[in-house]
Amino acid sequence: MGAVALAALIGIFYSYNRRADAAAQAALGRAIETSQAQVTSSPVPAGLPAPAKTFKTERERAEASIREFQAVVDNYGNPAEDKAKYFIAVNRLSIDRPAAIAELEGLSKTGGEVGTLSRFALAQAYAADGKADEAAGIYRELAKSTDTVVSKDTVNFELARILEKQGKRDEAADLYFNIAKTASEAKDSEGKAVTMTQTAREAKDKLAAINPERAKEIKEPEPESPFGAMPLGM
Repeated sequence: MGAVALAALIGIFYSYNRRADAAAQAALGRAIETSQAQVTSSPVPAGLPAPAKTFKTERERAEASIREFQAVVDNYGNPAEDKAKYFIAVNRLSIDRPAAIAELEGLSKTGGEVGTLSRFALAQAYAADGKADEAAGIYRELAKSTDTVVSKDTVNFELARILEKQGKRDEAADLYFNIAKTASEAKDSEGKAVTMTQTAREAKDKLAAINPERAKEIKEPEPESPFGAMPLGM
């Protein structure tokens, strides 16, 4: 599972509809905790609290997570059901990749958060499997969408990485530049510079590797002094 997909996996739960059934929400929460449990074969050092759950392998954790998410599917209706199906598909990627991709393909045809996240996860899976054209096609669709479930910077960064691997360096550079340049000029509601996101910094670094001169056009915002502007002469 990619790091971005994993972040989206967690994010969707915390943006979960507050009107959702409390029991379904709690069941999803427990399943997510299982999917994030520590994987280790080492005993907990003396004096340290033991984690709530641990697994010896990634596969063991994924199988346990799928069982818990499947229980949500079996016992609750939507919107919890579709969210659980998404979680199942993403966790299944490390166990039965063809089946997981088939599930994501089906979910990607649905609407709302689940459809968007499934399309994004599917693009990541395609990219990892060397299906660059298929992945790029999905990223382009997501970049044009008005949906904000997955940030446009994240989508465009992933698209740029694909284009770079395909040898389309100029197009990739344009995307990296736009991500970093926009972030470097962002202001908050008080007109103060906003710290660049990790994605924007990585985009600038990628641009520097492709086109160093163009990367120099991007200036990271200076951090605001906690004491405000210093008087002249000090």
